Amino acid sequence: MASKMASDFDDQFLTCPVCMLHFRDPRILPCLHTFCRECLQEWATKQQPLECPTCRTQVSLPDQGVDGLRTNFYVNNLLDFAAAKKGAEPGVPCQVCKGNVEGSKSWCADCAILMCESCTLLHRNFPCSKDHEVTPEETLKAEEAISKFHRKRHCDKHKNQELVFYCESCNALVCTACTVVDHRPGKDHNPVEIPSVAQKKKETLRGLLQGIDPRLNEIQASIKEIDRKISNLAPSKEVATDQVKAYFGQLIDLLQKREKEILSQIDDQCRADGKVLQTKKEAIEFELAGLTSARTFCQQAVEHGSDVHILEVGNQVQTRIETLLAKQLDLESDWSEFRFVENTTVVDFKKNIQALGGVKTDVDISKCKVVIKPAVEGFECITELTTMNKEGRPCVTSNKAVTINMKAPSGKNVPPHGQPQLKSGGVWEISYLPKVAGIYRLQVKVNLQQVPGSPFDVEVKGNPVLTIGQKVAGVGELGGPAGVAVDKDGAIAVVERQNKRVQIFNADTGQSLRNFPVEGEKPFGIDVDSSGAFFVTSWGEDFGLRHYSKEGRLLDTYKPDCMRCPHGLTVLKDGRMVVAEPTQNTCLLLQPDGSLIREIGKGKLHSPVFVSADEKRDVLFVTDFSAHKVFAFDLDGNFIFDFGRQGDSDGEFQTPYGVTTDPAGNIIVLNDDDGRVQVFGPDGKFIRTAVTVKGSGTGIVLTPDGYIAVTCFKGHCIEMCRYK
Repeated sequence: MASKMASDFDDQFLTCPVCMLHFRDPRILPCLHTFCRECLQEWATKQQPLECPTCRTQVSLPDQGVDGLRTNFYVNNLLDFAAAKKGAEPGVPCQVCKGNVEGSKSWCADCAILMCESCTLLHRNFPCSKDHEVTPEETLKAEEAISKFHRKRHCDKHKNQELVFYCESCNALVCTACTVVDHRPGKDHNPVEIPSVAQKKKETLRGLLQGIDPRLNEIQASIKEIDRKISNLAPSKEVATDQVKAYFGQLIDLLQKREKEILSQIDDQCRADGKVLQTKKEAIEFELAGLTSARTFCQQAVEHGSDVHILEVGNQVQTRIETLLAKQLDLESDWSEFRFVENTTVVDFKKNIQALGGVKTDVDISKCKVVIKPAVEGFECITELTTMNKEGRPCVTSNKAVTINMKAPSGKNVPPHGQPQLKSGGVWEISYLPKVAGIYRLQVKVNLQQVPGSPFDVEVKGNPVLTIGQKVAGVGELGGPAGVAVDKDGAIAVVERQNKRVQIFNADTGQSLRNFPVEGEKPFGIDVDSSGAFFVTSWGEDFGLRHYSKEGRLLDTYKPDCMRCPHGLTVLKDGRMVVAEPTQNTCLLLQPDGSLIREIGKGKLHSPVFVSADEKRDVLFVTDFSAHKVFAFDLDGNFIFDFGRQGDSDGEFQTPYGVTTDPAGNIIVLNDDDGRVQVFGPDGKFIRTAVTVKGSGTGIVLTPDGYIAVTCFKGHCIEMCRYK
């Protein structure tokens, strides 16, 4: 143990990885990495959720925050020992009397101070410190001193009491006074002396240590195997490269040889055809010469001969010409132009060229898996391919080995949306952009072999992808749905005005999970707090804001004097609530107990109906249905900006109702009159119309997986639409 502690006793072990200084109040994260308390507090303000600065493991802090993390007393002991050892060196004064620089010194573990001989003697004579654990300088200098060096821990509540007990019921270290007051032995508390509990815990940890070494050996062996494979990458590449060059070199040689053969055939054919044609030409030219000569002689006799001459040679000329004209001549060449024939076309060769070779990997095509994710027309859709080896474990291959082909319902090819992307070991994302709804056929190949199940039928849905409910009062059916929210489990919670209840649906299937009745004449708005509890507004007779448990049990009803006709609401992370009050032309910011903090929007708003908060920017968005605008305020009530006007064009509104924001800060607004869902930038600038729902739209909410749920009051349904 001494040697192990000695190995830890160095600057690197005692240095915080964040501030690079010696630890100050070191705290341990659940992943067992240690940092200064202040460093962790600063780190926690920069990111949510908190990640360990060393291993990036997500950390869920206790209710007390960083202060609730365990202290690393092992590091504290090493720091104390380092300070004590340094203080015992010559030239360092006593921490009590500030003198006795050269004398020997001792360390008091209870007081955590270094004392000279005189102060040590007095310290031991004082009644209050005579029992303190004091370590002399000789012990500090001994090799095994570090293993015996421990700072005593005292109770936070009883400062002069040492922690000597462990309450097993509370999982807390306590002092003797605590066992009398807060941790009295009994049914609720079981204080046990620390050594006995610590011994049991040590045995448990020793058992765990025995399991660590084999696991470490397994991991180290795996790393060595990976290193071996990494070292084989370059030689494997070289061998495969040489094989590829040799293979395609042979193919090139064969192609070139075939090229020469065909060119030689063309030459031979050309010579043979030329010889035949030349012979034919000479025969025809001979006939041409005889006929031309006869024509010339005949023409001279007719034009220039005397009558005697005509009678003397006329019969001979007549006989010659008639013989020539009657002669049957073969004037056809009997030759057709030769041409090159593509027995295998370039297009066909291009299609089959991949069959000429490939890279063989450990991928076992029979074990590869494909997961078809929900697809919606007009949106980038994803299919996941996992390439597996013979052992059924994910393995990596080249993206050139993965080929896909998708056909639309019309039979036309749908080009992939980029090359398949490797997201993690062996897991590939195949993306595509279907333009119409219907059944698509997706063919997936690895190393030219189809994976099991390929080609796959992919159902591409239109938008909305799901419609929930209809006009009745049964379970799973809706009557006048108004406000809508997403609960902690990702389910859709909707308040029904006609049925006076809240009903919760599965966001994927539309199945009704449960429902509970709500009070009030006209229930309208709904939201869910961080604990999963529901808040529902109702206006008309018996108006109010009501608080229901996750199971639907009424917990409280809020009816402050400032409230008259509550409509839409939003619950902030700290439990405060903002409620729209259209009849009072304002919004109410309420405490978690329902009491008024301030009014927001008075003098600006006309008929506020729904509210949504972007707490990252401290901005509250309010839809005003009679002004046909959206107003933005901060939570202190200050007006920031507004946007919109009445109309049917982009960026204009026809009675805006539901409003929410997306993670990028964009503002999503629903029109009641025409059902348009429009998206605006954080500054209120129009971006696009996301979708148009059927019938009048009331409430809207964005789900964690990228869908918007829209309540259609007159259509008595919820439409689930993909949100880009």
